[in-house]
Amino acid sequence: MTTDVINIAFVVPESGPSGIYGPSCQASGRLAAMEINEAGGILGREVRLRTVDGGQSPERVAAEVAEIVGKGLAEAVTGWHTSAVREALVPRLCGRVPYIYTAVYEGGEHTPGVFLTGETPANQILPAMRWMAEEMGIRRWVIVGNDYVWPRASARSVRAYAEQIRAVIGEEIFVPLGTEAYGSVLRRLRDAHVDGVLMFLLGSDAVKFNRAFSRTGMDEQMVRLSPLMDENMLMGTGAQSTHNLYSAAGFFETLATAHGLDFERRYVNLVGPSAPAVASPGESCYEGIAMFAELASAARATDVPHISRVANLVSYESPRGAVRVYNQHLIQRVYLAKAEGLEFDVLAEIHEGS
Repeated sequence: MTTDVINIAFVVPESGPSGIYGPSCQASGRLAAMEINEAGGILGREVRLRTVDGGQSPERVAAEVAEIVGKGLAEAVTGWHTSAVREALVPRLCGRVPYIYTAVYEGGEHTPGVFLTGETPANQILPAMRWMAEEMGIRRWVIVGNDYVWPRASARSVRAYAEQIRAVIGEEIFVPLGTEAYGSVLRRLRDAHVDGVLMFLLGSDAVKFNRAFSRTGMDEQMVRLSPLMDENMLMGTGAQSTHNLYSAAGFFETLATAHGLDFERRYVNLVGPSAPAVASPGESCYEGIAMFAELASAARATDVPHISRVANLVSYESPRGAVRVYNQHLIQRVYLAKAEGLEFDVLAEIHEGS
């Protein structure tokens, strides 16, 4: 039965290595829901978020969300969480409700009813590596990542396209989520004779690696490139450990576009001056809720069949600028930035998003 409220299962990390993104995710989600409701809701219905801790084990997250959906307590699922959680959740949902997945991910997801706002290796890592090869002469890389689907699948993509982007991929080193000590990894890096480290490390794991890496002095000889390094992680890392650290993303807090600056103003007005940095993982949660609202508006319905039929016709203005939906993915611009202390200096647009 249709009610005057539309509940969305909002799956964001409140624990684990990715918990560092949680406060920004929560604040961005609140802003999206508030703005949509002030504009009349989704199809005239008030949006309410039902938070699930996406930092739990994938099986536990999937079971909790499936129960919520099965009881009719949510008409959509969205939020930032790992690909391991997504892979556990998709078969449990079985296309019963739209699922808007917002994290940077490895690519290749085309399950009906799943829509994705995040960057993939093809539009993020590969153009970033090409730019660094052409502009900086960085061609020889070693990969350091957490041991789960996103780092491993992304590493395979990078290796497959290495010749095309004029890169040489050496050793691949994967560590468990929650790794505290990186001594053995750093010893292998010291012997690797490469120009850069391609980091597929999550949240607080990346923070700990950055600190340990910089203490060795290798940050003077090697760059680090991460597809998941936000401003909250910079603050956790500390300014003394961000030298020669680069990131690629569709949104940076310091990206001085009209859309981005206006989003930041609204974000700070809601949360206050002590708000967590309005960073890419958090902003992606705004994107997920906004995309669902746009899809539902275009379909004049919230169910998967109606939304799927109109999805490729949807385009709109977001904090990331002009975006559109194609083949279940958000088509967007992507930028390369260099850490300068605790902020990012955006160097170039590397993917046009056409």
